[in-house]
Amino acid sequence: MDVDAGHGAALGRAPSTAPAEITLSQRLRSFLSFQGNDDDPVTTLTRTHRGIHPSADAAVLRRGYAIAESMHRGQMRKSGDPYITHPLAVAQICAELGMDTTTLVAALLHDTVEDTSYTLEALHGDFGPEVTHLVDGVTKFDKAFYGKAAEAETIRKMIVAAGKDVRVLIIKLADRLHNMRTLGARSPASRARIATATLDVLVPLCDRLGIQALKRDLDDVVLYHLEPDAYARIEEHVRNRPGWGEYLADVTAKARAAMRRSKVDAEVTPRPRHFYSIWKDTVAGGHKVPFDLPRIAVIVDGPDTDCYAALGAIHGQWRPVAGRFKDFIASPKNNLYRSLHTTVVGPDGRLVEVLIRTDAMHRCAEYGVATNYRYPRKSSDAGEAPGSDQLTWLKRVLDWEQDTTDSTQFLASLRCDLSEAQIQVFAHGHTFELPAGSTPVDLAYELSPDKGDQCLAATINGRLAPLSSQLRDGDVVEIFTENDGHVEVEPTAPRGPRREWLGFVKSSQAQMQINRYFAEDNEPGISIADKVKLGRATIGLTLRKHDRGLASEVPLRRLADDLGYPDLETMLVAVVERNLDPDVVVEQLIALVDHPD
Repeated sequence: MDVDAGHGAALGRAPSTAPAEITLSQRLRSFLSFQGNDDDPVTTLTRTHRGIHPSADAAVLRRGYAIAESMHRGQMRKSGDPYITHPLAVAQICAELGMDTTTLVAALLHDTVEDTSYTLEALHGDFGPEVTHLVDGVTKFDKAFYGKAAEAETIRKMIVAAGKDVRVLIIKLADRLHNMRTLGARSPASRARIATATLDVLVPLCDRLGIQALKRDLDDVVLYHLEPDAYARIEEHVRNRPGWGEYLADVTAKARAAMRRSKVDAEVTPRPRHFYSIWKDTVAGGHKVPFDLPRIAVIVDGPDTDCYAALGAIHGQWRPVAGRFKDFIASPKNNLYRSLHTTVVGPDGRLVEVLIRTDAMHRCAEYGVATNYRYPRKSSDAGEAPGSDQLTWLKRVLDWEQDTTDSTQFLASLRCDLSEAQIQVFAHGHTFELPAGSTPVDLAYELSPDKGDQCLAATINGRLAPLSSQLRDGDVVEIFTENDGHVEVEPTAPRGPRREWLGFVKSSQAQMQINRYFAEDNEPGISIADKVKLGRATIGLTLRKHDRGLASEVPLRRLADDLGYPDLETMLVAVVERNLDPDVVVEQLIALVDHPD
């Protein structure tokens, strides 16, 4: 999956000296020489991992590395580095996030199935089902067989796999971060294409999962490749800010004193902004020079209510700036980020930004869905695991993923759903988050598919409004349908959604439900995942005609390889699309099993 890999004549396969049938003991031979060696490439990884998880099993990490190194041996990256440096770096990023041992092993092996002769069956036998699921989830579809649909189907497959285990997405994000850090070996056009794709999907995905510690790095490296001049100006600005450190130290000391006077137990630290954040505010505000206000963070050791006590202490110390206060504790962001934001007139009349949050909020803001892996909860702890609420969004995506068979439409809808611009509206006693520019019809489909299909009218802040009206943040909306009995409908009026709604709805849910309504009379499409299932069933039924069956998929995978397909799934799709006759496949399969030589 490495976008910066160069495999030469091997075409992504391991050299012929590393056959698929190599035994586990043979794969581990090279590992034995690492014992006691200060130059062991796994040492930094194990130290980082054990620094967060002291009881972690380092031996399984070494096994994973030994197999990855053996299978990738002879493969080089475009930079000229041995290929193994990439999975090792991806595992290191995961370790720094605080991920568990299983994730690190999968990160070490995440490219073996795609780029070497190491199979999912061998992986399952060596490391079990969890690691196998994670590796399979981040393995790409082959462009040679799926063409332009490969990228969309790969992302779709990854999202579905993440529905079972979110660690799939964390490995993918770490993989892309290292690829972005080493993008310099590629052409300018490739760098721009990969950086743009990262910005469109993976950066907002990282934000939606709440992993700000990873998002900041992705943001900055994308800026470096897409806006190199702006990056250089901001770098120069950050490096040469006269008196910046002394000023922040003064502000921090005075804020600590304010906390003590108010008897609020809190840690106060400078909170410098990353380059992309500075660039974004600079461009948004039309500033000619980088716009970067001093910023501090107040981390409260106490309940949520202490955050408001800390806010009072800060506003008692310095005058707040009107219109610059945001309460993300009472109204969390769409990624469940919680914090108080305020801007005050600090010492010397300079504006200072202040973030106030509890320690639990801070952990969740930094690590999002990874929080529970970095800070495992004790069995006696009550309540939901930290970061698990972010998965509510993922479950919703999976719900509408099942409603579309077009992978390109799915990817377009995902990009829309991940849009950074969001609004909150209130309807029927609940708060709903929608893409900016959404209409009452978008809200109706958010309430339920039936509400959307039967939507007839709406009021916004108590006044009747057209269904195409764009909603604004904080609007109170009421949706009326025929079944409500509040709206009189002429007998001749058409029922169901209108085609013209597709011209103004913004949300993925609304677009998919309307498209599905008008596509009911058409022949339904079928996704690649469904084709794989159907192909497997077709082979099974054809085998029954010969009174045969398969105890495992190993012969099928071997046949797929013999026929020149990159994997079994691609061969099964070919069967469904009638590019391969199932009877011919089964005859060859029986011959392969009965006469293996």
